[in-house]
Amino acid sequence: MKHILLPLALLWLALSATAQIRVSCIGNSITYGTGLQDPAADSYPSQLQHLLGPDYEVGRFGKPGATLLRRAFRPYFDQEEFHEAMQFHGDIAVIHLGINDTDPRAWPNYRDDFIPDYCALIDSVRKSSPKCRIIIARLTPLSDRHHRFLSGTRDWHREIQHSIELVAQLKDCQLIDFYEPLHHRPELFPDGIHPNREGYGIMARVVYQAITGDFGGLQLPYYYGSGMVLPREREFQIQGYANAGDKVTIRINGQRHHTRTGRDGRWAVTISPLPSGGPYTLEASTKLQKITLQDILAGELWLCSGQSNMEFQLQQCNTGRDDIPLSANPDIRLLNLEARWRTDAIQWSATALDSVNRLLYFTDPGWRVCSPYSTPRFSAIGYYFARELQDSLHCPVGIINNAVGGSPTEAWIDRTTLEYEFPEILRDWTRNDFIQDWVRQRGQQNMGQDHAPLQRHPYQPCYLYESSIRQLRDLPIAGIIWYQGESNAHNKDAHERLFPLLVRSWRQTWQRDDLPFYYVQLSSLNRPSWPWFRDSQRRLLASLPHSGMAVSSDLGDSLDVHFHTKRPLGHRLAVLALHNDYGFTHVVPSGPLFRAVEFRRREAWLTFDYADGLHTSDDQPLRTFEIAEHEGQFHPAQATIVGDKVRLTCPEVQHPHLVRYGWQPFTRANLVNAAGLPASTFRTE
Repeated sequence: MKHILLPLALLWLALSATAQIRVSCIGNSITYGTGLQDPAADSYPSQLQHLLGPDYEVGRFGKPGATLLRRAFRPYFDQEEFHEAMQFHGDIAVIHLGINDTDPRAWPNYRDDFIPDYCALIDSVRKSSPKCRIIIARLTPLSDRHHRFLSGTRDWHREIQHSIELVAQLKDCQLIDFYEPLHHRPELFPDGIHPNREGYGIMARVVYQAITGDFGGLQLPYYYGSGMVLPREREFQIQGYANAGDKVTIRINGQRHHTRTGRDGRWAVTISPLPSGGPYTLEASTKLQKITLQDILAGELWLCSGQSNMEFQLQQCNTGRDDIPLSANPDIRLLNLEARWRTDAIQWSATALDSVNRLLYFTDPGWRVCSPYSTPRFSAIGYYFARELQDSLHCPVGIINNAVGGSPTEAWIDRTTLEYEFPEILRDWTRNDFIQDWVRQRGQQNMGQDHAPLQRHPYQPCYLYESSIRQLRDLPIAGIIWYQGESNAHNKDAHERLFPLLVRSWRQTWQRDDLPFYYVQLSSLNRPSWPWFRDSQRRLLASLPHSGMAVSSDLGDSLDVHFHTKRPLGHRLAVLALHNDYGFTHVVPSGPLFRAVEFRRREAWLTFDYADGLHTSDDQPLRTFEIAEHEGQFHPAQATIVGDKVRLTCPEVQHPHLVRYGWQPFTRANLVNAAGLPASTFRTE
């Protein structure tokens, strides 16, 4: 049945003209305001009263420790607060129950009762106030610091969330979400369960928006702006917010799309394919507002991320002096998200630490046209990658730089993934051996030795995802280039768990299982764990579809982790994308990658992928091949190129069983293919 959803704010304004609207807040200790010095003033119902104003009367009926389940240890039905809520006869009821049902005395025994008991509570509210509008809430988060997090609470919490969503459908209730706006703010939960005043304020804002429909008016996704790049020649979705019930119109390139927001203030439209090029104007409007973005191009949009070698600026690069004056290109657009505070060896100010806690870590520079004024501080690898793509595809290219020096892999992964797949790394991160010692020490130094217990830092697990990647999720990117690993090279085994989680996390964020993810293998440097770590990165290729690896071991500096030769890496990442994603099948995407070894008496014969035209990069004999009969007893081998294979011999090894290549932290390995791309260092199993 077609109908028009009137703005909820107008509906309740009409009701308030005759009488105060009564709002009953039903729940447990989180509704009561446990953990606050003054719950009567600072609990979420109290802050909601302040937001709603004198036309509303908000009743707080929270019972600490209460369960929704009637057969559990403290049923809300049996509490005085339940009877008070029924006698209040609210026009609106907001219910948040279920946290205490994660107790092992409740959910494991009585989970089958949860939906019937929740429906019975709703029926009781409607019986006491037949015209009551009922709003039920998805649960607030439970921190990994909770003592029962791994023994059941984590999983039961998720199961209860699903049950609450089903109840909303069965009883035709409005569903609001306390989880999503708080899950990425663990510092707001001092005891891991109850929010502080700011957290309760976020809850109050969620309820206020649900009641009034006031979501702050028309909003486009974060980082949409004039000068940006949108996808070319394929459908994509634009979504945003407006006040509940607003009609939203989107116009671009002669297209006009209409939609209307629901109770949650969300809207979304699908844009038909845009011809490559532009410029286009994007206009979003409601009856009262209009947003206009100009000079938009349709092309390819990529994200470059990682740590300092991806952050490394074009002006620092050994080719920057030549390339910056020639970098003017209106078909390349840059979004450079730089850190407001570098993780140098200093203690940050109290103001900086407060901003970090509020996830305000990155600048908001807006989109800029590629020019000698915008490129010097941009990622050198990102710039060279974008330049080659634009030159090869003859279409606009947008490139987003979001890299942080020293950052570990775990800082870029979403919280839910780590809670379920690697919860050990979330615990007490500054004393956690899964996290590199240097990373922990630098975090402590920036925060200060007397920092608050829940102070956040960019190196903390999940932080960079929550402060940046989460904000970028509505940008329709074509793929990702990544250079990171130096801050995880102390523990290749942990990284072998973390890196696939990172890739999966980001693909889930952009809702694309085939989102291209191309990464740089660590270079050469005198750090003893790096040969093993590089080989681990090589082997990860086999388990990561739609991925590729660019080798950098030939470019490293034995004493400087920040080698200055970045142009070749932009090229190596670009050929991966051109070959795999843009149909340039004639382009060789990789250097030789070890495929197999065959042992023939005293010889080892190696075969490689991408082996056409094997030769050495310096016209010298092959170097750094070694063979062994037993582990730990490697000897230098004489290596000879025979067609597309390499033959190894060594007089000291009569029965070879193992081979390795470039197995030095700083290596001078020199095997390349016809495209001049270097072979990855490796060892056989």
